[in-house]
Amino acid sequence: MNCKGLLILGCVVGLTACSTSTVYIVRHAEKVSEADTSSLTTEGFERAQQLADRLADERISLILTTPYRRTQQTATPLAHELNVPIESYPAQPVRAVIERLAKAKGKNSLVVGHSNTILDIAKGLGVAPTKSQIESDDHDNLFVVTVRKGLLGTSVRLDEQTYGKPTAP
Repeated sequence: MNCKGLLILGCVVGLTACSTSTVYIVRHAEKVSEADTSSLTTEGFERAQQLADRLADERISLILTTPYRRTQQTATPLAHELNVPIESYPAQPVRAVIERLAKAKGKNSLVVGHSNTILDIAKGLGVAPTKSQIESDDHDNLFVVTVRKGLLGTSVRLDEQTYGKPTAP
């Protein structure tokens, strides 16, 4: 192979090694009760729609939720709008969802979890959220983790946001 061919091959290999993925991590919206089978409240369904409105243009191609109704209901409006199926992951250990996200190289994803898992998921992706815990009435956090893989390594960035209208006390 001549020098020009090697240069082209090197560029192709280099470009295929580069990717950017953005993972949007949220807790499920407001729920009726503490029961595992609990559905969302009216406010929770409104928040789920607000999440769909917020993420509609973010090129999400992977939606992951735990098998619980409240996480699936939170993701459903976006899944319907984008025509993306909801995939289930076990609520614990969070390692399972981290491994699944690692395989989604170059894809944007939504992960809907629980108050006791979303911070660990963010940490598992390599960032350090400022919150140390998610309170039981806290449903508006949106953790945006951007993972850039390039020829010189990987960089991970966290943007902590909120979404939706505040719910009445």
